Amino acid sequence: MRLIGGGYAFTAYLLWGVLPLYFVALLPTGAWELVAWRIVLSLVFCVVLLAVTRAWRPLLAIIRQPRLLGWTALAGGLIYANWMVYVLATLSGHVVETSLGYFINPLVTVVLGVLVLRERLRVTQWLALGLAAIAVGVIVVGYGAFPWIALSLAFSFGIYGLIKKRIGTAVDAVSGLTLESAWLTPIALVQLAVVATTSGLTLFTAGPGHAVLLLLAGVVTATPLLFFAAGARRTPLTVMGMLQFVAPILQFAIGVWVFGEPMPVERWIGFALVWVALIVLTADSLAAARRGGRAGADVAEVA
Repeated sequence: MRLIGGGYAFTAYLLWGVLPLYFVALLPTGAWELVAWRIVLSLVFCVVLLAVTRAWRPLLAIIRQPRLLGWTALAGGLIYANWMVYVLATLSGHVVETSLGYFINPLVTVVLGVLVLRERLRVTQWLALGLAAIAVGVIVVGYGAFPWIALSLAFSFGIYGLIKKRIGTAVDAVSGLTLESAWLTPIALVQLAVVATTSGLTLFTAGPGHAVLLLLAGVVTATPLLFFAAGARRTPLTVMGMLQFVAPILQFAIGVWVFGEPMPVERWIGFALVWVALIVLTADSLAAARRGGRAGADVAEVA
């Protein structure tokens, strides 16, 4: 069972890792149009999935609880911000910085645990956070740019994960994505209207292959989430915490060796410090799990 769960989780992170290739393949579709279609088509896909599986009951149960509805609305806003920053960054040649965001996401989760959940940190966790802070400083001073893309992605996704953790099993993956997409659909429709009246929509204007790829945006969005949900139920959190690095490693490789984004020495140093911090954090998590502590309390939950 654990082997199957690990396979599901690995597939989810693999699909998330190669998303930059998919987004670039959709050019000339811009970020605003792409994210809007992603939202609308995710809602369509989820509704079809709910209809086929006849899984309306959990969704209706959530709708009857205003508190849960409020949490899904907040989660939707955070994932919208995350998607917009990620797609804008990818299509403007900043894939490497997006990978940095997901590398430091576990460290952000630790910070949120202290600030929101009042958790106490061990010495090794403080060490990991210190190394990450130095890494950001090196990138700012040496590279001459504040890594706002990376930090925006890390914090938006970290808070999103915290909300999903707070909701727990009360909201299943499909119902959650359905409601989040539903909350965001009015925004998406406004975006599509604005794009249509300015630069013009690209759907059905760039060839049949492009149209098919764009129409698959909902499937591409929902499928990794469903694989992740299936994997998370069967796999220890410590294993999930290590598997999550598959996605940023692939993003980093695509940015550097496929898209040829620059990697000056100071950026390599900054990334190296982050990687060392993650090694320290992962080793600490594994040691805590072996001691009978709460496994995975300090690794990010991707949802």
